[in-house]
Amino acid sequence: MGHQVAVHRKGGGAVVGALWMFFISLLLFWLPVFGPLIAGFVGGKKAGGVGAALGAVFLPALVFGIFFFVFGTALTFMPLAGALAGAGGFVVAVGLISGPLLIGAIIGGALA
Repeated sequence: MGHQVAVHRKGGGAVVGALWMFFISLLLFWLPVFGPLIAGFVGGKKAGGVGAALGAVFLPALVFGIFFFVFGTALTFMPLAGALAGAGGFVVAVGLISGPLLIGAIIGGALA
């Protein structure tokens, strides 16, 4: 008879890491540098690697840009205006990503 082998992943992927980063950032908003650093570390560890951790950091910015593109196009009925709104939303979201979150994600992903 066949044997079943359980496969365990090291991490949950970029989406899981992004969710952990988001919720921990909300809980630790009152710690200016250490809050994002801890959130990035935990999210990077949950993501399972440096590549997934970087994806987890930038995934919310991408989703935010897509959100602005869709609603900018829907409100103006002009895809060019939606593209400008989406690009602006993406740039603002990337600008809001703090250095400690990115550093923590890289360290946590490397230790996963």
